[in-house]
Amino acid sequence: VQLQAFGGGLVQAGSSLRLSCAASGRTFSNSVMAWFRQAPGKEREFVAAFRRNGGYTYYADSVKGRFTITRDNAKDTVYLQMNSLKPEDTAVYYCAVGLHMIQSSIRTSHMYDYWGQGTLVTVSS
Repeated sequence: VQLQAFGGGLVQAGSSLRLSCAASGRTFSNSVMAWFRQAPGKEREFVAAFRRNGGYTYYADSVKGRFTITRDNAKDTVYLQMNSLKPEDTAVYYCAVGLHMIQSSIRTSHMYDYWGQGTLVTVSS
């Protein structure tokens, strides 16, 4: 599985951005596509995830109500719509795929099998 993420950029606080991540290769019905982010000097943190089987979504508390994750199963592409961006959202955003994920693992980065290259989101105040 290969992942390609794009859509990052420099925006002002309060603006919106949409990130996309396309997966190529084999995926499984129980796979999870997720977004993580890593700010300078900080650990990588969970942002949002979408489980293909059932369409369940999961969000970090810090983005709930502002970010929306959707998935196009036919294209194996996941999107992250980010609204009301804040300077603290500044980070490199990574998409990831977990092939056989249990719910308790969804927010844990090392449980994911494949990672994209990351796309930088910078939010100015």
